[in-house]
Amino acid sequence: MRAPARIALTAAAALLSAAVLTGCSVLENVFPAQAERDAETQEIAEAGQQDVFQVAVGDCFDNEGQVAEDAEGVVSDIPAVPCAEPHDNEIFHLFDLPGEDFPVDIDTLVDDGCVAQFGPFVGLDYESSVLDYFAITPTADTWAEGDREVICAIYDVAQTTGTLAGAAR
Repeated sequence: MRAPARIALTAAAALLSAAVLTGCSVLENVFPAQAERDAETQEIAEAGQQDVFQVAVGDCFDNEGQVAEDAEGVVSDIPAVPCAEPHDNEIFHLFDLPGEDFPVDIDTLVDDGCVAQFGPFVGLDYESSVLDYFAITPTADTWAEGDREVICAIYDVAQTTGTLAGAAR
């Protein structure tokens, strides 16, 4: 091969490699890896996106990750991480709302359900705790599709490691 052809071929191969590597990075942002659970403990072992219908009490996630929601603000995935890694959220209670019709008092029902389980999980009642909580709830549209689940998550303003179960703070 002549020198100019060899140089052009090498440059083309380098550009193709860079494009493939960049493409993988772009694809990872578009299609992030799924979280993996430990086969024995069922705890999150590898960070990644976790379907909200597959979460469990004790799952930790981080606001720094990509919360997947659609144009209407419906959350479909959370950025789950092993609780041993820094995170600011932990799921402490899951429950289904009753009834056939979307509740007009959904906020009250959600607050009652989450607050009632906050103290038993944390070891200190909600009003006395420095921790806060929020909930991921059904919307009127997801309710019509059969979604009744409420996900109660403890929020720690300062990132933490480990579980907040029994933290008593």
